[in-house]
Amino acid sequence: MAHHPLHLDILARDPSSKARLGRVHTPHGSFDTPAFMPVGTLASVKGLLPQQVKDTGSQIILANTYHLMLRPGSELVAEMGGLHDWMRWDRPILTDSGGFQVFSLGDINRINDDGVVFKSHLDGSSINLTPERSIHVQNELGADIIMAFDDCPPARPHGKEDPGPEHWARVQAACERSIRWLDQCVKAHQRQKDQALFGIVQGGTDLNRRSWCVQHVASHDLPGYAIGGVAVGEGYEGLKLVVEHTAPLLPEHKPRYLMGVGYEQDILTAVRAGVDMFDCVLPTRNGRNANAFTPTGQMRLRNAVFARDSSVIDPTCDCPACAGGFSRSYLRHLFAAGEILGPVLVSAHNIRHFQRYLLDIRRAIADNDWSLLARNWPVSAGRLQYGVQAF
Repeated sequence: MAHHPLHLDILARDPSSKARLGRVHTPHGSFDTPAFMPVGTLASVKGLLPQQVKDTGSQIILANTYHLMLRPGSELVAEMGGLHDWMRWDRPILTDSGGFQVFSLGDINRINDDGVVFKSHLDGSSINLTPERSIHVQNELGADIIMAFDDCPPARPHGKEDPGPEHWARVQAACERSIRWLDQCVKAHQRQKDQALFGIVQGGTDLNRRSWCVQHVASHDLPGYAIGGVAVGEGYEGLKLVVEHTAPLLPEHKPRYLMGVGYEQDILTAVRAGVDMFDCVLPTRNGRNANAFTPTGQMRLRNAVFARDSSVIDPTCDCPACAGGFSRSYLRHLFAAGEILGPVLVSAHNIRHFQRYLLDIRRAIADNDWSLLARNWPVSAGRLQYGVQAF
């Protein structure tokens, strides 16, 4: 078995589910699992200083390979000492591979078995992104966890029992291509002593293809493994189906990462299936648009009902917005006036919301007391398929 720069200690297991409590150790420190990773696409969690991100309870963040490759370029980041020094974040960092941009920017790319040819969204230039180049860029960026370059197929269309042979052929091609690309990523990885490469399982909502992909991805002794392609429009039932099938098939003593999933009910379902890591742009994206997360659901602060509301977003929250006494009325004013403080405060609140949620999930696992979630986070109760009795 290879020596990896990352390892997971499993500290407790939930007897009523497959949830586990753990701690992942990396060259830049450790983080507790289940973990939520805020997204800093361009080496910045938008609007927040690194210390403010730490103050939310965040122990690891994510940056985006595709965007940093285009601007400023991974060579410059390497010259400046790598992401940690450059962005002044001394804790773990994960970089994605650019594979999701193949999906999300599908109108400006051409995919083939060798990689993807992108049309840059910055200047229109043509860029060839291959598995080898993705790994080279991530090696230069210097994150603790780097992701294999994969092919993420479109979601199964809603309302169709059988979306047809064209859809399933695309899913099969994505599985086979992702496995070939993983082989190339493993060979291209030049910093195996200090960067942990995770493989990614694809397969759409076809459980047989998911099993096939797990078998081939896990044939590589990697530090960790991810489930991809479940935040692309398949809906909650599709996510539940795929994650509850796939997560338990992944190696037991390695971190399991569900990519791009961020709603509370989705996180809880995945945790109970055995997933350890999550990331999503929702906290900051919604924060910039005056949408605040609360234990009972989202609050749209632009609504006129908040104009004379002196309450804070969430009286149970200890974020700068809530603990600082900034009222819903004042926050609404900031957004109406275009003041940057509004997005800063609500983004900080939203990240803290998710970190508090994950903290309570970890407590529930440690104490075998899921009633904690029922009491403190009713927003997630509607998706619980195992019933209140199991709390």
